[in-house]
Amino acid sequence: MDFLKKLFKSSKPGDTALREEPGNSAASSNDDVAESSQADTAEDAADQAARQASSECLDRHWRSVGCVEQDDLGHVISPSFLGGPDWPSTRQAYRIVRRGDSVIIATDGLSDPFDGAPELGNGLGMELFLETGDLAEGTRGEVGDVTPLMRSWALDVMRTVAGTVADAGGITHQLEDYGVLSVELPGASEAPHLIDQIPTRFVTEDDCVGVLVGGPAPDFATRLEDMPLSPVTLVPVVLITAAELEHVRMGGRKAREALVQQLTAAGHGHRSRLDRPDLV
Repeated sequence: MDFLKKLFKSSKPGDTALREEPGNSAASSNDDVAESSQADTAEDAADQAARQASSECLDRHWRSVGCVEQDDLGHVISPSFLGGPDWPSTRQAYRIVRRGDSVIIATDGLSDPFDGAPELGNGLGMELFLETGDLAEGTRGEVGDVTPLMRSWALDVMRTVAGTVADAGGITHQLEDYGVLSVELPGASEAPHLIDQIPTRFVTEDDCVGVLVGGPAPDFATRLEDMPLSPVTLVPVVLITAAELEHVRMGGRKAREALVQQLTAAGHGHRSRLDRPDLV
């Protein structure tokens, strides 16, 4: 991976060249290594600057929405090193925004510049988010403490959807072509916290949980035109009931669009609520 190449290129190539090239060639090799190291350092600095500017832009936007926690939910070792999906960079994290009585869990990294290729823009051109006020006791955490959210059903959902989106290389074009999408999360009973925290009527007979991706639209701006490399869209993820998922399976795009309208008309909007009735 690019990250591992960056990690080792400052030592291994140089050492090998010095051992393999005798006599006057060693001086030439030293010059080549120095030039390569300078180029790598400049590339790394450019990557870091673009990533920092992107993070600051996202942070400003989320602060206009709610109270942004200083700490993200992340990983000690990037899942991309352990056979998981590849995000644009090795950083795979989740930002926490507290908003009244609800919590937003948002991906933080899908719009990172690609490692070693900032000219490709801000990653997948999107970040996902889920907003809910219905979190199990002990999983919300107080302001300043995001650790309990690691045990929440909402993070289970976000991890799965984010992995699906990353594996697809992003879904901005699909959203443009088809409007709101639906995603099924199979094996709900195997998720660490999902099945114990959501009502059974959100789980289908074939052990799936469904979400809408891309709607309903939230009550805040979702298009960031001022990202440093390219525009980024914040895309809502909304939990739907098993009956609604079955309806979407049968009805496709028209059913998805109708469900978005029903959620909006009922006052639920983009917020995932566990106490609402089926809308089909």
